[in-house]
Amino acid sequence: MQKKADYVQAIKTKYPEPIVIAVVKDAKGKANPVTIGWSMTASGEPPMMAIALKPERYSTEAIRQIKCFTIAYPNQEMSKEVMFFGTHSGINTDKFAETGTKYSPAEKIDSMIIDDAVANFECTLESEHTAGDHIIFVGRVVACHVNSESKERLYAVGPNRKLGGVRPLSF
Repeated sequence: MQKKADYVQAIKTKYPEPIVIAVVKDAKGKANPVTIGWSMTASGEPPMMAIALKPERYSTEAIRQIKCFTIAYPNQEMSKEVMFFGTHSGINTDKFAETGTKYSPAEKIDSMIIDDAVANFECTLESEHTAGDHIIFVGRVVACHVNSESKERLYAVGPNRKLGGVRPLSF
């Protein structure tokens, strides 16, 4: 049975919620990772993924300029990096240097992949859509990478930045 609730109350039931790290280079070539709570698979054929960013985010303009981005699924041990990437601006901060996060050049786009992530998806920008107070960027997946070690994926498991791990299925 359902009962009426306001949006603020009802939306708290969404947890656990996947989080991702998007990596995009700015016009000067500096890679900037940003934590994002809103992402999704947008298409299976061709493979596409989408992320949502606020218009005022530093990464929003970078994606528009460079036309590509990487989506990384962080592992459970990356909670400090995830918090830092989501609470600091890349305008004056080299987030990779500040956190010591290991990364490598992407294979097919001008971006970086995060070495310790569960998986990385290289995306070229297909389209963008305004959705209220966010911009949805849809990217075509052009290359994928998975970690050679089995790692738990990091999720937001509750409100107020509560994070926890979930082990992905093995195939």
